[in-house]
Amino acid sequence: MTVTGYLADFSLPELFQLLEQGNKTGLLTICTLADTKTAERYNHHIWFSQGQIVAAGNTLDQRGLMGLIARRGWMGDNAVSRLAQTCQINTPLGLCLKNQGVLTAEQLKLLFYTQVMRQVCALFALPDGWFQFDPKAPTPRAEMTGLIATATDVTLAGLRALKDWAALDEKLPAPTSALVSVIEGKPNLRLNPNEWQVWEFTNGTMAVADVAKQLNLPVAKVQQIAFRLIVTGLAEEMPLMAAPPPSSLALDDAPELEPSIASGKTAGAAPVSASFLQNLVGFLKSKV
Repeated sequence: MTVTGYLADFSLPELFQLLEQGNKTGLLTICTLADTKTAERYNHHIWFSQGQIVAAGNTLDQRGLMGLIARRGWMGDNAVSRLAQTCQINTPLGLCLKNQGVLTAEQLKLLFYTQVMRQVCALFALPDGWFQFDPKAPTPRAEMTGLIATATDVTLAGLRALKDWAALDEKLPAPTSALVSVIEGKPNLRLNPNEWQVWEFTNGTMAVADVAKQLNLPVAKVQQIAFRLIVTGLAEEMPLMAAPPPSSLALDDAPELEPSIASGKTAGAAPVSASFLQNLVGFLKSKV
């Protein structure tokens, strides 16, 4: 089933997380909204296989990778087209050219970085756009280098390089919220030093703003790091549970309590607040 929506409602990092966790295969198309001055729209295409990104491009003519090879000066466009016709149907073009000795492994890595990492990471700065995921789209062998990247790795790289977070500002966890780990043990991802520092506070006991103070980092930066941990499936945001105030009565004071309380009766007990119940339910769910 084809899925459509807007990035303002469902951000690209959240979309990548959904496609990866669902092991989805198909074509994700991002269409920028019309420019107010030129009325132009731009399409960006990202191909997934079992939740991993295998190729990206701005057109569907399957000549994007050939054009990259030609612009690098490694082979003429016509020569690449002729060799592409000799490749087996299910073999990615890049891998086919490597097997023929035309491209090296390092050249394939550079092509994949240019085609996927650079193009896709730039999309995280889009303020809005329309997206569509088509699970029935054919696999574009002529656009594939044979290399792949997890959506998580691309998301981390894109968000780390993001300079303007305006498009994702409303998605960031609140300064008053806490973070809770949703995995067992330590993350397997290659986190940077600041991400590791914030990760150490994913126990639900400290607000994001307090974490920032503890680490001597701007609150906005800690919010951004927290968002990265959330969209890569390592943590989730939850309301901070306030610790109950310490009892003002010592055990030795028990004989001085009112008889009705000392005997276990609770006449006139105050009702439990709705906010406390909400926090408790959220806390219990996070531990399931």
